Amino acid sequence: MIQLKRAYDAATPKDGKRFLVERLWPRGIKKENLPLDDWLKDAAPSTELRKWFNHDPAKWEEFQRRYFAELKQHSEALEPIRKAARRGRVTLIYSSHDAEHNNAVALRTFLESHKS
Repeated sequence: MIQLKRAYDAATPKDGKRFLVERLWPRGIKKENLPLDDWLKDAAPSTELRKWFNHDPAKWEEFQRRYFAELKQHSEALEPIRKAARRGRVTLIYSSHDAEHNNAVALRTFLESHKS
């Protein structure tokens, strides 16, 4: 099971393995205050794609298409998530205010449709 949680929400034991899936560290959070199992920068969208998308819901479908293409080229970056998900619950941590249109939502969709 893969769930999602904002970096600003409290960690709980129900989170299982926690992976930050952002290129940039979340604003206003000290590293020692964000419990993580790993920070997977390479599982996040490229800087160019992130800047192009700019959290614009009108670009969501195209963002997902481009992001999925990036993920296919860097599938090794997803291995820690896949490995942890085979063993139990995984939480993808993101920093966006938009809970519906962010890279963690897209990444979960990709992982669920490209199981290996």
